Amino acid sequence: MPETEPNSPSESTADTPGGAPEETPEQALRHRLTVFRGAKHTLAEQGVDHTLAERLTALLTDGAEVYDLDEFTDIYGNGAVTELERRTAEELGFPAAAFFPTGTMAQQVALRCWAARTGNPTVALHPLAHPEVHERQAFSQVSGLRTVHPTDEPRLPTAEEVLGFEEQFGTLMLELPLRDAGFVLPTWDELVAVVEAARERDAVVHFDGARIWETTTHFGRPLREVAGLADSVYVSFYKTMGGLSGAVLAGSESLIAEARTWRHRYGGQLFQQFPAALAGLIGLRKELPELPSYVAHAKVVASAMKEGFAEAGVPWFRVHPEPPHTHQFQVWLPYDAEVLNAASLRQAQESGVCLFRRWFPNPSGPAGLAVTEVTVNAPGLAWSAEDVRAAVAEFVRLLS
Repeated sequence: MPETEPNSPSESTADTPGGAPEETPEQALRHRLTVFRGAKHTLAEQGVDHTLAERLTALLTDGAEVYDLDEFTDIYGNGAVTELERRTAEELGFPAAAFFPTGTMAQQVALRCWAARTGNPTVALHPLAHPEVHERQAFSQVSGLRTVHPTDEPRLPTAEEVLGFEEQFGTLMLELPLRDAGFVLPTWDELVAVVEAARERDAVVHFDGARIWETTTHFGRPLREVAGLADSVYVSFYKTMGGLSGAVLAGSESLIAEARTWRHRYGGQLFQQFPAALAGLIGLRKELPELPSYVAHAKVVASAMKEGFAEAGVPWFRVHPEPPHTHQFQVWLPYDAEVLNAASLRQAQESGVCLFRRWFPNPSGPAGLAVTEVTVNAPGLAWSAEDVRAAVAEFVRLLS
């Protein structure tokens, strides 16, 4: 599933058999965003819902709370970028950190650095991990890395699977949470055991922590303790923290110094990055403290959705996981994605309720099943369980 709304406009507009022009992908995207933006009740605010003017205004207004806007702009990574690196390293409990324009670049750099240090270019990770599904084989095509899979179950590997895996690997990469499996997490004891198993095999441990910010409630541990299990951690600023773009790789002083060299070689030494850096600092100030409340309310929303589908007589559905491990979870329904997308759009347009956004066909298994991802953040805190059940009942009526 794509990270955000797809945006691939056609070069021309075809005609339908009736003579009316078909909507181009760009027009369809704009229509969806306009409808969802206009909804009065939504479970989550998303960056794509805002205009350029709104995002720029927010940077000016909120940016003044986190950085001196009378300072000069950054030049090749100083200024606000350095401050974001410092703050992120502090939050994660690492001595150093480096800002990257994308997480794809940050993790390639981290893992090729570890490959050089361990002498082993093999990375053990889950087949549903982001680099395997969403990055066009970047590890092998660009960085010369090889991947292996200790398990293909829809969860992170166990300590036994790591210890008993038949191939040697230099790095164990764990995505926390495992997004494409349903934003799932192991227990704290399971995570500790997996890390210890990797170390027993003389492997280093890297966390794909794009969404590690919201794992503390599930683990019952502070962020520093969670991140501190790994040798290096990558975090994202636009997926949970409401930022514009960008990522930070945190680790030891020597690792980050080496990573900065590779960042330059990969083309990530951008001239100015202050909008992304400011947005990241704002996220650390405003969103990070609120995440436990989002996670707690996601459990209320998920439970109410389950009740709503049962009350509406839907013959089969799944809310996964039960309860959610973070403030995001999956919903599965036995309909084609096109039907569900049309109902989601219609509900938002007619009643001003944005319950679901994009549905996707079942990536594996039988046809006729579709899945969506539900996120609960600040706007969703206003929804009661009854609000959720009512919205589900209305959504199901639109499917008939």
